[in-house]
Amino acid sequence: MEKEGKRGPNPALWWVNNQGDEVKWSFREMTDLTRRAANVFTQTCGLQEGDHLALILPRVPEWWLVTVGCIRTGIVFMPGTTQMKAKDILYRLQVSKAKGIVTTDTLAPEVDSVASECPALKTKLLVSDHSRKGWLDFRSLIKSESPVHTCIKSKTLDPMAIFFTSGTTGLPKMAKHSHGLALRSFFPSWKLLQLKTSDVLWCLADTGWILAVVGSLLEPWTAGSTVFVHHLPQFDPKVIVQTLFKYPITHCLAATSVFRMILQQNFTSLRFPTLEHCCTGGEALLPEEQELWRRQTGILLYQAYGQSETGISCGTLREMKIKPGSMGKAIPPYDIQIIDDKGNILPPHTEGNIGIRIKPTRPIGVFMYYESNPVKTAEVECGDFYNSGDRATIDAEGYFWFLGRADDVINASGYRIGPAEVENALAEHPAVAESAVVSSPDPIRGEVVKAFIVLTPNFLSHDRDQLTKELQQHVKSVTAPYKYPRKVEFVSELPKTITGKIKRSELRKKEFGQM
Repeated sequence: MEKEGKRGPNPALWWVNNQGDEVKWSFREMTDLTRRAANVFTQTCGLQEGDHLALILPRVPEWWLVTVGCIRTGIVFMPGTTQMKAKDILYRLQVSKAKGIVTTDTLAPEVDSVASECPALKTKLLVSDHSRKGWLDFRSLIKSESPVHTCIKSKTLDPMAIFFTSGTTGLPKMAKHSHGLALRSFFPSWKLLQLKTSDVLWCLADTGWILAVVGSLLEPWTAGSTVFVHHLPQFDPKVIVQTLFKYPITHCLAATSVFRMILQQNFTSLRFPTLEHCCTGGEALLPEEQELWRRQTGILLYQAYGQSETGISCGTLREMKIKPGSMGKAIPPYDIQIIDDKGNILPPHTEGNIGIRIKPTRPIGVFMYYESNPVKTAEVECGDFYNSGDRATIDAEGYFWFLGRADDVINASGYRIGPAEVENALAEHPAVAESAVVSSPDPIRGEVVKAFIVLTPNFLSHDRDQLTKELQQHVKSVTAPYKYPRKVEFVSELPKTITGKIKRSELRKKEFGQM
């Protein structure tokens, strides 16, 4: 961040909200402010290299100051989503032995309600216009701190961040990443977005996810591009579309559901004046959705894939041929193969686990280990590979095709069905706002496909039996007929993890009477 040479004319950070507020910081100002943040942590709070700091902030400019301030000082930052409740915060603070926390006045009372049970917690920093007893005011400390700070000389393998995996089963694990995660953005082979200094990138990822750190900080600032941020307290397709029309955004990186929501709204025009590249990940994307986005915007929608443990590991890079429905190829330095449960490499078109080679050398960007959990760390090592627990196939050209989490794949009459395939088919129907597909016991077939469906408002009054038949027929018409849901249940909402992933395991347990 010290180099001024390769910076474009645009700001480093360009932040807006719905109230008309705007913050623009140049790279020089970012340097000054993040040095001050580093001093707040080490001088005022007494935090040291290697200490853990919980970071639970919405999309506010201070999130970037805290993150870079931690990178400067070697303090290990632990992002979390603002959707957490006291119980979630307590678990994270206790299991990580966090020395400090940074959050807003919305979550401060939740922290205070559990702080007495967290003996390691020494420092509470508040990002707010109001003061609170027992909390330090981060904004005023930044103003009063010195802008003189010398970065620690961190090594590639020194710890940098902990991401809590949004486990769909069990409690979240702490995936610890080294500074190698940041270094990976400098690799010449890392060409997911091919950013230039003149580009303005808007990554809509929640600040609790690894994608926010990679896509909204490391990736653009390594390239000298502008990070665009909209506060977006909740995803509103209208606001997202208005923002893409109003600001000179060139690149957009967002979860599949964001693009899906926009396409479901029937906007009169989606021809954005400056947008030139879109990339998505987080869940499988329908070929039909890719095509619809191209028709309405004139822009191709590229897919990427990754995990809390790996960052972005696969993708259809810019200029690479898009195979609709595929999540692209392995991004070097990762060597990714489809492996069996013993770590043997499987041939093309054979279903198996997505594995990343970690022996003889672990590539930079793959997590170090699960903090304080050697058993879980050993469980995911499979021969020479890290076993992601995700099921997929690879084709002869090296493109990957996602099927689902290993424990989500449904085995019906000998057919193996990935839930994503059925959910994608259902998503095309106007009645379906959201769906979750799991296996359900069946006396004849062993297991059958069952769909839990949240209806769109327009279809709430429709006859359910008729709608069930229509949706079953619809799935048969857009995908292999054996994948259609033999059971359908309409629900008002689906159980989700804090990071918004559907808890299929919970639905499946209910089906099999385990809850």
